Amino acid sequence: MTSLIQSLLDISQHLTKTDLAAGTLFLVLLGLISRSRRNRSRVKTTKLHGPTSSNPFVGLVPQLFKEEDPSGMVEKWVKEFGPVLSIPVGMGRRNVILADVKAAEHFLARDTGFGRGILWAEEDDHKRQRKALTPAFSVGATRNYLSVFYDSAYKMKSGWEHLLDNGDKDIEVQAWMNHVSLDDLGIAGLGHDFGALSGSRPKVISIFESFERPENTSWISRVLFLLGPVLPVLQRLPAQHNRMMLGIRNSMATIADGLMRDGKKEGVVDKSIMGLLVKAEGASQGLSMSQEEVIAQMNTLLFAGYETTSASLTWALIELCKHPEKQEILRKELARFQGTDPSWDELWSGLPYLNGVVQETLRLHPPLAGIVRVASEDDIIPLTSPIITATGETVSHITIAKGTTVNCSVAYINQAEELWGPDGKEFKPERWLVDENGEDGVGEGAKTIQGYQHILTFSDGPRLCIGKNFALGNFKATLSVLIRNFTFELPDGVETKVGRHRGILPRPKLESEDGPRVPLVVRKVD
Repeated sequence: MTSLIQSLLDISQHLTKTDLAAGTLFLVLLGLISRSRRNRSRVKTTKLHGPTSSNPFVGLVPQLFKEEDPSGMVEKWVKEFGPVLSIPVGMGRRNVILADVKAAEHFLARDTGFGRGILWAEEDDHKRQRKALTPAFSVGATRNYLSVFYDSAYKMKSGWEHLLDNGDKDIEVQAWMNHVSLDDLGIAGLGHDFGALSGSRPKVISIFESFERPENTSWISRVLFLLGPVLPVLQRLPAQHNRMMLGIRNSMATIADGLMRDGKKEGVVDKSIMGLLVKAEGASQGLSMSQEEVIAQMNTLLFAGYETTSASLTWALIELCKHPEKQEILRKELARFQGTDPSWDELWSGLPYLNGVVQETLRLHPPLAGIVRVASEDDIIPLTSPIITATGETVSHITIAKGTTVNCSVAYINQAEELWGPDGKEFKPERWLVDENGEDGVGEGAKTIQGYQHILTFSDGPRLCIGKNFALGNFKATLSVLIRNFTFELPDGVETKVGRHRGILPRPKLESEDGPRVPLVVRKVD
């Protein structure tokens, strides 16, 4: 009992009052869940090597959520314990981490064995909802959103020119990326103009920004936020993130009311993603979705798109600042577009260096460092090479018991030197260029990765990110406008220290700044 009290006191130093209350209830729930699963997991899940923890109640969870870059911690563990390991998460439970390509391929290919993901519906609902959403995310549909992406990019360009004309030299680019991302998602995704680039201050962006504040980013609050979709009872706990989520849900409900009302009117044409979804819902009982499901999809679209697009664009600019020679190569490739913009086909296949910059950014800086799922049935996962288990056995596969949490380490696999070569951690757009013999510079080991372009940033298998084309088109169009019109430098040159800020997802930040701020020296292109 003394040990438990001391552990809770240690943890409480990192919590707000509401998080402390919620965290106490969370630990009770975790204990109840653990009691029902622990014996089964101990019997069936292969015992793996991994780090230990002196805290039996929460394991390494606090360290993982307080770590600025948890992928670095995973890399350290992989080097020490091998590509398949387990970590303690409290109450006698251990989560499995996969950094093995063959294991990851199996994990991502399974639609039922690992069916309950943090951002996903259950199997039947997921299949029905994906079927309803797929037409709205097709290449043909996404191609129609290109004008929206360019319109937002040029609004941002005008805003930056105004700042520069008034004597500003530094522009905090991440805040602007937030605005362009929200407006693109609003217009193309939700059929709603948030007006963030026009000076409006929508409630949604205030809520998103509040997620980034230090007082709202304690580890227990993030745990409750991430596990809420898996254990809905956690969403009722009085944690700060839950209150902010309620605010976003209320905002989405108002927009959804209008969408579903207009979607039933004759002659009303809404080609946004959600508008097409509502139209499909009205035309087919097999694709029927309740208003609650529409709101849930809107929330998912916002969270999946807002943070990821904004952070990826910011990382791209940071990398191009660190490598000014590569920034200039990209600018020269885009120079032929004077008074016009690249078409969809040109963005997709006619600008190889732009594609390389985008691919390297997504490879080195995936928005999600890992894909976490809970096994909904017992499973056997094959391995690339045999490993020695914690019991001393040599095995070429591991057994996963139903109820075990498994984390596929996207960040590690995306840049592992044994797959990508000795330059696997370097920003090198040239690796994606194809020579006269049709060969690129992607390592042979990396080509065994089954994901899009041999990276796992968009996941893979039945749960491949449905918004991949939307995200890539948005990324490329916006970056093409910025690089054609501006040059970028870090405040202290290439030696400027860049770190990460933990909010909803890890965000880039300059070490000299408080919070997720990235001020860059911006100049107009002559």
